[in-house]
Amino acid sequence: MKLTKLLPAAAALTALPAMGFAQEAGVDAASDTIFIFNSLLFLIGGFLVFWMAAGFAMLEAGLVRTKNVAMQLTKNVALFSLAAIFYYLIGYNLMYPLGTWSVDGVLSGVWGVGVLEAVGVARDGADDYGYAATASDFFFQLMFCATTASIVSGTLAERIKLWPFLAFTVVLTAVIYPLQASWKWGGGFLDAAGFLDFAGSTVVHSVGGWAALAGLLVLGPRIGKYKDGRVNPIPGSNLTLATLGTFILWLGWFGFNGASQLAMGTVGDVADVSRIFANTNTAAAGGAIAAMIMTQLLYKKVDLTMVLNGALAGLVSITAEPLTPTLGAATIIGAIGGILVVITVPLLDKLKLDDVVGAIPVHLVCGIWGTIAVVFTNGDASLGTQLYSIVVVGIFTFVVSLVVWFILKALVGIRVSEEDEINGLDKAELGMEAYPEFSKG
Repeated sequence: MKLTKLLPAAAALTALPAMGFAQEAGVDAASDTIFIFNSLLFLIGGFLVFWMAAGFAMLEAGLVRTKNVAMQLTKNVALFSLAAIFYYLIGYNLMYPLGTWSVDGVLSGVWGVGVLEAVGVARDGADDYGYAATASDFFFQLMFCATTASIVSGTLAERIKLWPFLAFTVVLTAVIYPLQASWKWGGGFLDAAGFLDFAGSTVVHSVGGWAALAGLLVLGPRIGKYKDGRVNPIPGSNLTLATLGTFILWLGWFGFNGASQLAMGTVGDVADVSRIFANTNTAAAGGAIAAMIMTQLLYKKVDLTMVLNGALAGLVSITAEPLTPTLGAATIIGAIGGILVVITVPLLDKLKLDDVVGAIPVHLVCGIWGTIAVVFTNGDASLGTQLYSIVVVGIFTFVVSLVVWFILKALVGIRVSEEDEINGLDKAELGMEAYPEFSKG
């Protein structure tokens, strides 16, 4: 064979390793891109859900009386901070057992603190980094944990002591929420049974509602709320703040639901995230309009607080399955949530359950409805499994919360004195007021 004929063959043979390296580099680049975009989704979703903490604070500050505003703001800052610490210390590894179950599907054998990647993590040989940055996942999941605690705060406002409430927050964020969340999102027995809860209508919202209901039963209503067989409305201090809080929560929900897709590394993932955003938005709109129409029909006037809670009810309702519905179905799911809120608020008053901000109708009732509604748009959902999971999570959360509240009541007391409640928790518990210029003293 002549040299001129060997040269092309030699060149081809020489190129083979380079082609292999190029192919390997291409695979690595693709893996890197997926890792980067998944992590970015968690981080963006996480800081949007963090912004919901501001939404809860503003909503509650607007719906309590002036004399209790500073207390509600203090509770919201403190509960978020405690959630951040105790989810790191206990909750994260309890929720995600990393494959080491001591009781399969029920209890984690891992009790260590959360651990992040090393600084400046680099690829190790042929291994890739993994699905996403551990820190991004921890950050995102922490925000859901803190949201659960925020739900409890508003229900028990204006008469609960600060430190017992914060003690309950520690138990809720370190143990109650992470343990039941592991049953679904940590690969536990509810997940194995086929339970579907995309972003947490049950795992987050109903859990907060059950914990709040348990506390409400132990705490009792505010002074003067129910007297001589009548319900005495106690208006909030600032509906402007309450409205701002609702819009902040609405905005944060795009991260809450959208980032629960848990992936943004493909065209299909991005399309699905976009669909989730659209469905989340229209469900909120459906809930607000339904509540507006319902209050006009029932009370001959539109009730702004009901409209605000109607929007939130629509958001909670769509959270269990924001991907599969059409825009029309999502609107209907949200609208039914808005109707349920308008019906449930007076029902609670008949039962003398004084929920200051309407968190139980919004988060518990609509959390249950949203979990059931999954069966109407997702063919993989089973009504029996959805109901079974609702009951399991509800019984666990309510019973454990009730026990914790009773223990706190017996040990330190959870309710302020009658005098302190009348004077307001800002002065009694904090020694400061949110609006000192308006003080009558």
